[in-house]
Amino acid sequence: MEKIAIGTNFFIPMPVVLVGTKVGGKDNFMTVGWCARANANPPMILCGIGNQHFTPKGILETGTFSVNIPPAGLVDKTDYCGLVSGAKTDKSQVFEVFYGSLKVVPMIRECPVNLECRLVQSVTLPTNTVFIGEIEAAYANPEVMKNGRPDFSAIDPLLLTMPDNQYWRLGAKAGDAWSAGKMVKTKPTLGPEGRS
Repeated sequence: MEKIAIGTNFFIPMPVVLVGTKVGGKDNFMTVGWCARANANPPMILCGIGNQHFTPKGILETGTFSVNIPPAGLVDKTDYCGLVSGAKTDKSQVFEVFYGSLKVVPMIRECPVNLECRLVQSVTLPTNTVFIGEIEAAYANPEVMKNGRPDFSAIDPLLLTMPDNQYWRLGAKAGDAWSAGKMVKTKPTLGPEGRS
């Protein structure tokens, strides 16, 4: 199949989260689309946030942040938290806030899953800073858990695509991870000693 060149401003679909922290002693939440797991054990998560934003100041001040997973039903409030800056707008009243084991990290009660993180490292890049946090505690609404595991159809998370700037919901299941690939048959590649 022939390929065509496209612009480099292309991203795979990304989860949309609300990053919470205290800035100047006040609860603040920011919409973040660049977020992923970064380490297995201890569990760590990373968030890439633009250097011009207000939230990085709070993360660096407190050494903590939360990652809150909003359901699709909160798309309006989630988008709002990305449209206005905490430097000019008090976002502490947009959601009902609760605190976990660290006692200083604001989390959103309306979000079905919340991760409480301690900052491990920050990496400053030309336009963004990548904040890596160790997940100190995780919280979930009982109704989004099934057999002790998160039920993502019940969580109903938002996804972001760029550069079309659209929010999406999860679609149909495509296969089982670490299992679907067992169906693929290939010839073994032999190394210098005759081993694959």
